[in-house]
Amino acid sequence: MEGKEEDVKLGANKFSERQPIGTAAQDKDYKEPPPAPLFEPGELKSWSFYRAGIAEFVATFLFLYITILTVMGVVKSNSKCSTVGIQGIAWAFGGMIFALVYCTAGISGGHINPAVTFGLFLARKLSLTRAVFYMVMQCLGAICGAGVVKGFQKGVYENNGGGANVVAAGYSKGDGLGAEIVGTFILVYTVFSATDAKRNARDSHVPILAPLPIGFAVFLVHLATIPITGTGINPARSLGAAIIYNKDHAWDDHWIFWVGPFIGAALAAMYHQIVIRAIPFKSRS
Repeated sequence: MEGKEEDVKLGANKFSERQPIGTAAQDKDYKEPPPAPLFEPGELKSWSFYRAGIAEFVATFLFLYITILTVMGVVKSNSKCSTVGIQGIAWAFGGMIFALVYCTAGISGGHINPAVTFGLFLARKLSLTRAVFYMVMQCLGAICGAGVVKGFQKGVYENNGGGANVVAAGYSKGDGLGAEIVGTFILVYTVFSATDAKRNARDSHVPILAPLPIGFAVFLVHLATIPITGTGINPARSLGAAIIYNKDHAWDDHWIFWVGPFIGAALAAMYHQIVIRAIPFKSRS
């Protein structure tokens, strides 16, 4: 009997859940933080609330300014070999996200994207009050950023598409929508993984490194989807360019650059919370 009991113990432990490499064994005392309240009126009286919104505005302004300026430099050139090309555009988007998330993460969380804000709201990481405020400030910042680019070189801007997102010739609206959904899923999933509170508690280096995988995800998604949609995955970026460019064809497929990112963000939030973290199941146990 002793031998059989020992075999049972070995069998029960043989396929135990693997822990990540590192200091994962130290997270036994970790407690899941409570979800953010849906409405938090007290935030409206706090300077930190408005400071975070201003940070989102400035970050999105700078993001659009640098990235749209890069796009204009590539598009206006007769030879792509004389410019940074598509790879350079992808690096501009990814690099700016890396820098701006690093600069603003401690103030607002460094969202710089309504889809990211929406995903984190669905996961109850921030209140509806803050989520709506962030989205408004992000869109305003994007409009101002694209507007400054147009102010610098109006002719070049208007003659070369203004950096507005459209579904490229040869692709259907379904292709464009799918590219936006999957691309945003990759981005928001990376945001959740890079900023996971449990990982932050377990591995102190995670908060420092978080901007790097987020920026790299943006870079890779742009490499893949620039030929399809010009890569939106950020409704504020698409809205800012569309409003300042303001030509009919810029609005024809504009719904794709809101619906796609919001669906992708929702799927990423569900996947991280239900599959990766299994939070709904933990709350029942």
